Amino acid sequence: MPTYLAIDGFLAALFVVFSLGVIATRQMLGTLYLFMLNSLALTASAVLIGIALGSPHLFWVAAITFSTKVIAIPLVLRWSAGPQIYERREVEQVLTIPVAVLIAAVLALVAWIVSAPLVHAISDRPFAAINLPTGLVAIFFGAFTVAVRREAIAQLMGILIMESGAFFASISIVNDLSIITEVAAAVDLPVIALVIGLLIRNIHRVTGITRVGLLAELKEHR
Repeated sequence: MPTYLAIDGFLAALFVVFSLGVIATRQMLGTLYLFMLNSLALTASAVLIGIALGSPHLFWVAAITFSTKVIAIPLVLRWSAGPQIYERREVEQVLTIPVAVLIAAVLALVAWIVSAPLVHAISDRPFAAINLPTGLVAIFFGAFTVAVRREAIAQLMGILIMESGAFFASISIVNDLSIITEVAAAVDLPVIALVIGLLIRNIHRVTGITRVGLLAELKEHR
């Protein structure tokens, strides 16, 4: 178990770094790649905990996470949004990157403080001490990404990071999710990504922009 915990701690560190990268990166395509790496870390953690605890349900979670978040959603977003959204596009945000990273560090500290009583309450779950605070950090990072990013795709990545953070925490607490829940998550997320991607593509084709702040200012002309 100490070996499994050490490896899971390393995966948790990668998960946080990739979540932070979505906040710090300047390129639109980079946010998508970092989300894929973030999902890979989530997949690896699910496999590791599944092996350590002998839980076949977590293997299903890992398989569905990999096929959905590492393969399906990036392909859907690349196709639905169109290549012009990603090529040479820099992500605009409200704050500068150094300030955003500093605030993210404060959010990470708050997440660890908030999660401490929760970890103590479920001390019988050996991986919760790692995955629960890490998942809460990712949720905070995802919400912060939505708040500071101005591009629609980057904001969508923030929402997906929040969902991955919730999953990263839950796999260490609940090890026997029903297959119905897993399949529902596998179907819902690609469909949501497809709908949002097509919407962004059509908006970009008509207006030439995908900045949320500017889109809010558009008015209908008769």
